[in-house]
Amino acid sequence: MIITDVSVRVFSHNTRRHSDSAGHAHPGPVHQVQQAIVTIRTEDGHEGHSFCPPEVARPHVMDKYVRKVLIGQDHRDRERLWQDLAHWQRGSAAQLTDRTLAVVDCALWDLAGRSLGQPVYKLIGGYRDKVRAYGSIMCGDEQEGGLATPEDYGRFAEALVNRGYKGIKLHTWMPPVSWAPDVKMDLKACAAVREAVGPDIALMIDAFHWYKRSDALELGRGLEKLDFAWIEEPMDEQSMSSYQWLSENLDIPVVGPESAAGKHWHRAEWIKSGACDILRTGVNDVGGITPALKTMHLAEAFGMECEVHGNTAMNLQVVAATKNCKWYERGLLHPFLEYDDGFDYLNQLSDPMDRDGWVHVPDRPGLGEDINFDHIENNRVA
Repeated sequence: MIITDVSVRVFSHNTRRHSDSAGHAHPGPVHQVQQAIVTIRTEDGHEGHSFCPPEVARPHVMDKYVRKVLIGQDHRDRERLWQDLAHWQRGSAAQLTDRTLAVVDCALWDLAGRSLGQPVYKLIGGYRDKVRAYGSIMCGDEQEGGLATPEDYGRFAEALVNRGYKGIKLHTWMPPVSWAPDVKMDLKACAAVREAVGPDIALMIDAFHWYKRSDALELGRGLEKLDFAWIEEPMDEQSMSSYQWLSENLDIPVVGPESAAGKHWHRAEWIKSGACDILRTGVNDVGGITPALKTMHLAEAFGMECEVHGNTAMNLQVVAATKNCKWYERGLLHPFLEYDDGFDYLNQLSDPMDRDGWVHVPDRPGLGEDINFDHIENNRVA
């Protein structure tokens, strides 16, 4: 039960996903990138694992904060360990980030599941073993035949519906696309998708995150005419008052916050202020599965849905353990990529989807990731 070691292995793997200067993903040639796996071991030989970018698990941060909190402690005391790490954040000069809290918390949950032979969502208290997925499209680009025009979005949306998706979320054009952002182009893409898929497919949008209030209002009112299910992050989420104003002036549900700091405490303020109609959480956004569950139940107490941001096994476990999340976000998707090809450090997908748009939660223990440990060892980065 006692934690004896916390290790980080950095390895390389192949991908066709490239990041632009603003951090948005786009397809490109195969290249190598680095990934890290955090492993927590106990005295009885059990292990828990979680993946993150190497920068999230920097040696200094792991030595000075994470190992000091975890080693010698009972791994089952996840709540206390998370609270102790969160307490350290104030004195860490912002070095101990929510992303670091998240990867450690996820490894602890994975450890608990693997040691007991149970999926994490069953340990929490399972609500369902499958969930509807919406196809989350990559940001717009300038690649011919990719996502360069509204017509491209329409064609790709048809393909996603044929694949089985019953919901689609657009990420429209953002800098460094040469002419972006542009509300009218956003609405043209949304109209093209609605025309392509018909009235029965749920549509959402995650637009440029720094529009002015007037732009966000124009976008929202255009989406209302197209019967979109929600609007997400069209303004800087640090301005909660702007979202309170937007929610008051639109009929379409406003979702948030996604990127705003403050974990579940700040999301409580969004509910109190009326800044959103649907709450938003995500394991990486709030610092782990432990606070993501707090956010989910917080929303439930106010009769609100709480949509989970992002894919990956850890977010799927949260969705499977709660009632008030309608969708699982599957992506990011692009005409030039095949999501179902997966990753070379996993033996199989953690979020397999059938032809009717249901993602089935794996019954494997822990987070449900079938990790290719041979690939990790064979591609270690010194």
